[in-house]
Amino acid sequence: MKQLDERLRSHYPQLSPQEQRIADFVFDHFDDLISYNSAELARLSGVSKATVSRLFRRLGYDKYKDMRDELRTLRQSGMPLTDNRDAVQGNTLLARHYKQEMANLTQWVNTLDAQQFGEAVQQMTQAKRIFIIGMRNSWPLALHLRQQLLQARRDVIILPQPGQTLAEEVVDITPEDMVVVMAFRRRTRLIRPLMQLLQQRQIPLLALCEPQAQSVTGLARWQLCAPLDSVSAFDSYASAMSLINLLANALLHEMLSQGRQRIHQIADLYQQLDELEHR
Repeated sequence: MKQLDERLRSHYPQLSPQEQRIADFVFDHFDDLISYNSAELARLSGVSKATVSRLFRRLGYDKYKDMRDELRTLRQSGMPLTDNRDAVQGNTLLARHYKQEMANLTQWVNTLDAQQFGEAVQQMTQAKRIFIIGMRNSWPLALHLRQQLLQARRDVIILPQPGQTLAEEVVDITPEDMVVVMAFRRRTRLIRPLMQLLQQRQIPLLALCEPQAQSVTGLARWQLCAPLDSVSAFDSYASAMSLINLLANALLHEMLSQGRQRIHQIADLYQQLDELEHR
């Protein structure tokens, strides 16, 4: 039986322009498709709900829900949702890079401490504010985590602010808050004393770091590790970004009612401000 993406590709030339708009959106957001109901997909694609229903009947589904159930079953079984027959082979740089990236992802998934992960996510739901600290290469990771968490909850703050020091910000952090430290190598000298200070003040602290970061893991209440190994001179942050994605999705699941309402409010503001392209 063909998977959804294969069905869409085979039918695409025969689809109406409105149906092609839905197909284009699905291709661009395939991994998120399970979270959308038919009305949401229609709104996000800029078409009517009837057009969505007509498209999925054309693809062989009695109801839109049948497609979501199929994707959910495939995901739970561990089967890739998209075709992976073109995986890179051989001993080229690209092939070695691909194999190392897959090894990194496999390592962090297999070594993830489920209890620590669950406790950290629970703390994210309960904290009055979440402060995310990242420097050097960890700064873009911190920015991305903040942007994702903001979809589900308010009061997520990035530190340090550009050109500023930390002391003025850290002084106001209390045990009601939570701090996430991006402690990936090569860490600045400030990270360790900062974590010691937060630990002494009993601030709930989550460290995201590479598995070899023994000098900082004992300073955090929770530690989640993602390998940065690479076949080149530069570290790879693919597994770290994957871990961030899992954290954000887990938080949204725990705060589903409030989170979905907030996402809809943000989407409405996107439209009012005309900030984003529709495709």
